[in-house]
Amino acid sequence: MVLSNEDMVELAAFRRKLHRTPELSREEVQTARDVRAFLAPTRPDRIITGLGGHGIAAIYEGRAPGPTVMVRAELDGLPIEEISDLPHRSGVPGKAHLCGHDGHMAILAGLARVLGRQRPQRGRAILLFQPAEEDGSGAAAVVADPRFREISPDFAFALHNLPGLPLGHVALAEGPVNCASRGMRIVLNGKTAHASMPETGVSPVNVVAELMPALTALGRGGPMDEDFAMVTVTHVKIGEPAFGVAPARAEIWATLRTLTDAGMEDLCVSAEHLVLSAAREKGLSVEISHDDIFRHCENAPEAVAHLRRALDEEGVPHGEGELPLRASEDFGRFGQRAPAAMFFLGAGENHPSLHNPDYDFPDDLIGIGARVFMRTLRNLLG
Repeated sequence: MVLSNEDMVELAAFRRKLHRTPELSREEVQTARDVRAFLAPTRPDRIITGLGGHGIAAIYEGRAPGPTVMVRAELDGLPIEEISDLPHRSGVPGKAHLCGHDGHMAILAGLARVLGRQRPQRGRAILLFQPAEEDGSGAAAVVADPRFREISPDFAFALHNLPGLPLGHVALAEGPVNCASRGMRIVLNGKTAHASMPETGVSPVNVVAELMPALTALGRGGPMDEDFAMVTVTHVKIGEPAFGVAPARAEIWATLRTLTDAGMEDLCVSAEHLVLSAAREKGLSVEISHDDIFRHCENAPEAVAHLRRALDEEGVPHGEGELPLRASEDFGRFGQRAPAAMFFLGAGENHPSLHNPDYDFPDDLIGIGARVFMRTLRNLLG
């Protein structure tokens, strides 16, 4: 079964509709409704809605017992203003699909059309539209939902488009392919003072000045080996905008990044020890919290083998590219439940980068992504 020219026109139109109406993580109410409406004519044997928030799982049953194979796309957009003169540009100020999740959803919508016309011979194909990928909370919420036990995949697959890679080419490798990362929020509290007598208060200024380079120095960057670590200070706030007050409070936000989850545990310990030591020396109290927590993505060899076979059979050029990537991805959670693999589909060597304000998903990738997943499903499920 293949997608027709009419299918491709309608899938591109669906993708552009989604692009015009982006919603942020944990807010994907209308996006989920639009996806469900598009899937309805394919008559899934069951649709689970509200999964882990606004997630949707469409289940297509085979005629005989067999494995359960899950393919995942993401629902959410980004809090970035799109800069574009495209007719389908975002119609929501300050929000946009600048990571390609609209295109990933269109690829799964194409799979749904094929599965609606011809069910698998055995097992189950499950199309998961995951909420809240961008803030790292969605996959954990989906897995924690009691209804995820009804899915329990034997294999999990996903893709992400990748600007910088030639259009339609694929990067695929075994082992870690996306870094673990998390946001570390540091709040330092002291005591205000008159700006003419700062010595009568406890200011966090010197500690902030010390911590910014010290935190960054914890991550050496460099080659993407098992010791890779990076710390990026992303936001700093000290006191209030007043000339007469020496500040009492400061915040530092930093993103911690490592190749593996084990490396992240070590980096967190080092960062927290550094912060607590510096604060105690200056008489400051400290609050540390973590947000946007992403596990590293590990491609299982057996899952990669299925994708490589599909790529070869579909004639899609592929290699290891420059994997692993520094960027994080919420798909890693599913790899802790079943053999999983993600491949990266080239969006063009000169295409705007992910999260750039002028990025747009190339519609030419919809058919390629759908073909690879469809071949993978047919090889596993018949």
